Amino acid sequence: MMKTLSNIIAPVRRVITANNSNGKSYFLEDGNSPSTKEVPERPGYRVTNIWRTTESPVMVNALDSITDHQGVLPPQYGSILRVIDYPPEPKDPAEVKRLQDATFSSLYPDAGHDLKPGDHPGMHITQTVDYAIVLAGEITAILETEETVLRAGDILIQRGTNHAWANRSDYPARIAFILIDGQL
Repeated sequence: MMKTLSNIIAPVRRVITANNSNGKSYFLEDGNSPSTKEVPERPGYRVTNIWRTTESPVMVNALDSITDHQGVLPPQYGSILRVIDYPPEPKDPAEVKRLQDATFSSLYPDAGHDLKPGDHPGMHITQTVDYAIVLAGEITAILETEETVLRAGDILIQRGTNHAWANRSDYPARIAFILIDGQL
């Protein structure tokens, strides 16, 4: 059987809480995120934007603005929580470049994507602190001088460094990313 997202990783369930007029907590929303994006040229690559904040400190009862979000960066002084499903990376370097170029041009034009010779074609930089939490599968975190394999349960703290992600396994990987606006 072909290993696809639909038979290995289900869509992300987003559950949001609130307080009612009597001050009692309840589940305001339970279902799929209204902000899921795909890249037609990269089957299996799915970005599910879950929640964002637009200030710090954040108003805990701020309205949901996730459908307004564009690009990779969080709003100034804010944060973004997203889950990305990564299909296995092709073995052909030209195909990897084509897929990465399609991804950055359609979803992440705001990322610093200035490639140098020898860079992985997904290499980019953001002025953020990122918490990358591997939820399923494994992913290779690539830096300019080294790389490491992260597996389910591992957490990487990315602090404004040039980096890329590569799924070199035979199965999809799912990573949760929390990006917090920062400064260098």
